Amino acid sequence: MSNADRFLRAYNAIDHSLRNQYNFKRAMAFTDVVRRSVLINSVVRKYEDDLIDYSRLRNAIVHSGNESDIIAEPHLNVVEKLEHIAKLICTPPRAIDSICRKDVLCVHSKDKVKHVIELISKSGYSNLPVYDDKKLIGIANGQRLLDALGRSLLNGKNLDGVVKELTIGEVVENQVAESYFAIADENITLEQALNLFYKNRKVLVIIITKNGSEYEKPVGIITVADIMDINSMLENY
Repeated sequence: MSNADRFLRAYNAIDHSLRNQYNFKRAMAFTDVVRRSVLINSVVRKYEDDLIDYSRLRNAIVHSGNESDIIAEPHLNVVEKLEHIAKLICTPPRAIDSICRKDVLCVHSKDKVKHVIELISKSGYSNLPVYDDKKLIGIANGQRLLDALGRSLLNGKNLDGVVKELTIGEVVENQVAESYFAIADENITLEQALNLFYKNRKVLVIIITKNGSEYEKPVGIITVADIMDINSMLENY
């Protein structure tokens, strides 16, 4: 297969995939597809300028819009980069198969703060999903827990008494509205995980369940600390 054929195959795969994923109209120009996808796809956002340039190159390669009438051959490095972008957009890796931690330690809403602090210290995990029976109600985040205890101290409360009497459910119940965590199903991709963090900078944790329901136990967890590793994995995918 020639470089031009490989280029056009990758280009068309990207075009087809983005239109199908986001229901863009057939009549919409590829450049418009790219610009609209920037808002909802982290890979397109990263490679926006390249994709716009490749759109112009595609028109230079093909004569009068007829892909059987090729009048130029792109360089191999250009072809390989576009194929890499196509792979990321068309067949992105799932988080459950790569980055996410699967040994998710959970706590019950009635657990005392003292017990949760001990779990965080022993496990080294700073984000523990909090369940009220079968429903996810929040995340026991180490930094947020420290902030809550700090406020208790400022209000003149005895810290030893607070950690022994206060439940973790009471700590997280007022945090849910802040949307500091997200829930996704097991098919979430690395790109989609990045986009969740991008769209809401308050999100600290993504809880993965089989169907993305708050009434399911987690099968995986991704935190903001994983973002650099996600970018690295996508770069080398």
